[in-house]
Amino acid sequence: MRQMNIKKIFQVISYLQYPLMLLALFFSIKPYLNGMDYISENLDAVLKDYSYVLIFMGLGISFSTLQDTTKTQNNFSKKIWEDPKKGKKMILLISFLTIATLSYGIFGYFISDNEKVKELSFGAIVLSIGFIGFLKTALEVFNNHREDKKSSVN
Repeated sequence: MRQMNIKKIFQVISYLQYPLMLLALFFSIKPYLNGMDYISENLDAVLKDYSYVLIFMGLGISFSTLQDTTKTQNNFSKKIWEDPKKGKKMILLISFLTIATLSYGIFGYFISDNEKVKELSFGAIVLSIGFIGFLKTALEVFNNHREDKKSSVN
């Protein structure tokens, strides 16, 4: 029996992102399954569910960063990462999302006195940690695939 190399092991582990994202999706629609009256009458429960959405999204994104950065998932992402201008724009977008989400999370958790805001902020912090890993992975994918940095081998 051949031993799996480390990249393949991490690639397999990265598939845990899918059940985690499904959990996030479940918690995002859960309040609506009980009806609109439930949402307006149980705002605390809805906010708790949305905090779970952020937490499971952050975990899912974190697991997605374990994928092999020398490969792209599809042609759409390949077109982005091969084009230097599109790749840089994507890096800037991910950076902005990371900073904005982390800022909200830190402000809400450490500065706000509102318990509802604190609960959502914890989820935002977990999501931000996932975004930080995603940003590092995006930088690696960009450096591995950009057309202007590829050397031609004859």
